Amino acid sequence: MSLNDPISMVPAFGEAIGMSVDSVDGSRLTVKVPYAEHLVGDPDTGVIHGGVITAALDNASGWAIRLSEDWEEGKSMATLDLRIDYMKPATPHIDLLITAECFKETKTIAFVRATAYHDSPDDPVATSIAAFMKGTPNEPRA
Repeated sequence: MSLNDPISMVPAFGEAIGMSVDSVDGSRLTVKVPYAEHLVGDPDTGVIHGGVITAALDNASGWAIRLSEDWEEGKSMATLDLRIDYMKPATPHIDLLITAECFKETKTIAFVRATAYHDSPDDPVATSIAAFMKGTPNEPRA
């Protein structure tokens, strides 16, 4: 992953749901999940599945941590706690945007706020707050 090339930030799961980096501004990251029929949870309404929104919030939050100037390439992280508040259903046939920002870091823990929305973060589909363990080497076990 290279922060100089935000496209390389998309992990395999993100690629599977069509996720892409929309913008990076300091410690704030915005990603886009384009609306797609295979992401729909209820075919009668066309609403994106809540699991897709959860995964997008979690992934965007992890990426925001990697924007820190203290982040070391080759390290991994793990979600310790992820609280999501769903405010309304995602609107069918409209792309979902997720903005995440790491607002506090210690040596081993990072804290992130994120918002999933369509047009404005002031009218969220869902919000999250998360804590991540950071700093373990990312190497396969022998």
